[in-house]
Amino acid sequence: MFGRLNLLLIIAVLASGLVLVRSAYEARRLFTALDRAQAEGRRLEADNQRLQAERHAQATNLRVEQVARERLQMRTITPAVTQSAEDHGPDGKRGKAVLATTGGTQ
Repeated sequence: MFGRLNLLLIIAVLASGLVLVRSAYEARRLFTALDRAQAEGRRLEADNQRLQAERHAQATNLRVEQVARERLQMRTITPAVTQSAEDHGPDGKRGKAVLATTGGTQ
């Protein structure tokens, strides 16, 4: 009788030990996943801040002027490349327009 009881208690202790080891493993695995997710969140937040700063820098007036000069070959208007024209509309009113040309060609 005590032999059976001892065997049953040994099996119960082994089973509870296995459950304890399994739950400790699962807790470590979940903690590692949580730590990775938090690190990824911090990385994404840093990327978001960097992208916001880049977007702000791209929208500054100096940057817009630089892109207009370099990519669109635009330049500031000077009297040398500016011509005035008057418009006589059908109602007799006079209007004035300023035309900017490049290098004297229209």
